[in-house]
Amino acid sequence: MQPDLEGIGGVSTGMNGQNHPHHVHMLGICGTAMTALAGCLQHLGMKVTGSDAQPYPPMSRHLAALGIACNEGYRPENLPREADLVIVGNVIREGNPEAAEMRRRSLPFLSMAEAVKRFVIGERHTIAVVGTHGKTTTTALAAHVLVALGAQPGFLIGGIANNFAGNCRLGDGDLFVIEGDEYDTAYFDKTPKFFKYAPQTLIFTSLEFDHADIYPDLDAIRAQFAALLRGMPADGRVIACADDPNVRGLLSEAACEVVSYGFGRHAGCRLRHWRAQGPGATFATEWRGRREAWHIPLAGRHNALNAAAVVVLARLLGYGGYEQRPLQAALASFQGVKRRQEVRGVADGVTVIDDFAHHPTAVAATIEAMRRHYPGQRLWAVFEPRSFTARSSRFQAGFTEALRGAHRVLLARPFGSHDADGEQRLDTPAIAAALRAEGRWAEAPGASDDLLACLAADARPGDVVLIMSNGGFDDIHERLLGALARRGGARAAPSKGNDTE
Repeated sequence: MQPDLEGIGGVSTGMNGQNHPHHVHMLGICGTAMTALAGCLQHLGMKVTGSDAQPYPPMSRHLAALGIACNEGYRPENLPREADLVIVGNVIREGNPEAAEMRRRSLPFLSMAEAVKRFVIGERHTIAVVGTHGKTTTTALAAHVLVALGAQPGFLIGGIANNFAGNCRLGDGDLFVIEGDEYDTAYFDKTPKFFKYAPQTLIFTSLEFDHADIYPDLDAIRAQFAALLRGMPADGRVIACADDPNVRGLLSEAACEVVSYGFGRHAGCRLRHWRAQGPGATFATEWRGRREAWHIPLAGRHNALNAAAVVVLARLLGYGGYEQRPLQAALASFQGVKRRQEVRGVADGVTVIDDFAHHPTAVAATIEAMRRHYPGQRLWAVFEPRSFTARSSRFQAGFTEALRGAHRVLLARPFGSHDADGEQRLDTPAIAAALRAEGRWAEAPGASDDLLACLAADARPGDVVLIMSNGGFDDIHERLLGALARRGGARAAPSKGNDTE
């Protein structure tokens, strides 16, 4: 049973409480949301420490920049004697050594989502971005646009937003923007995290099967989103993507106003005339009798949808009024999010891109966006199946289809091992074989060292290497850039032999 926090260790009940915990220890601190929360708690004056199984960039670097100590691995002795609250990430299992020590010492504890609501959001108006895809980019864009238009929102983003050089801000205003994840809250609370934030405004981007480790099928996920919509306050708003039939099919459940957006005829705010242009794209919206043209510095039709959701959000909240120029300027100044179509560097003429895609739909959309963004250049898709769902054979056909858009495909072996639940592992050599049978170039070497050797040998100047994983992938991005730079240096070096014949 989770301890009652009232009166224990000075834990307060709201953002502006005077008696915060003095020392918070976080289990799974390198999770994206956990890292953001760590920064917020530190800003509130708490000492923050934590542990993680395998810290990796950019979150490990972000914690180091904040001066927050992170233990690698979980051990009972990592839990400081002076800790008066433990925050438990949803990667932690009941048998975790530090969780066991926490219970042995009867320390107060909270899930990440509960701690965010209690200490960071408080009673503010919560804008939650939910859905299978696009949450991080849409949350970051919404936060940036609201700041640019004069609001002072707080925010918590599941990635490092380049405009803020971070992923969290407490904010001084009455709005708070946050990703609302459908994944369960903690080992002691199996309800989705998005319920904890009690949103008044919801951006609902998409709905597909995901999280095979906790949901048996799409209907089980659909039921959670339906409950979220039914629980919206009567004066709330839902901004929903009408292009997604699974989203559209749930909108009648909403207990409040719904404004839809999309390219299709079902949309209230309808997008038209999307086309790739320079480093981004242009498109038009038709909504409430107004037709407006927009330019965004983001590649892909999916990002035009994300931007349209933020346009609707800003207008509904009254920021920027109905004048287009301030809102267009805000969109145009968005600098993106690390690990979302992030160019990590160019070496020996090869562009190396890092992306978080780990679901077939996201992989396909990212490949399509890069093909359009780099027309006429050879595109490598390098994919590591890392999440439980990505490692599952349920998406064998889905990943085969998604990867068809690349000129060359390299597949790492599925990361780690499955939980002992009988789930079959994704067969990456079979995906490569299926693509080769269609006349495509595809290999599944397995280890990151083997992928790196192949890329260093065969990537040629002008190529684009798109590396997709929701983990660190053995820092293959920087290792590849180093190998390409050495290769280019060797090519450029003058011959040491006799130049005469």
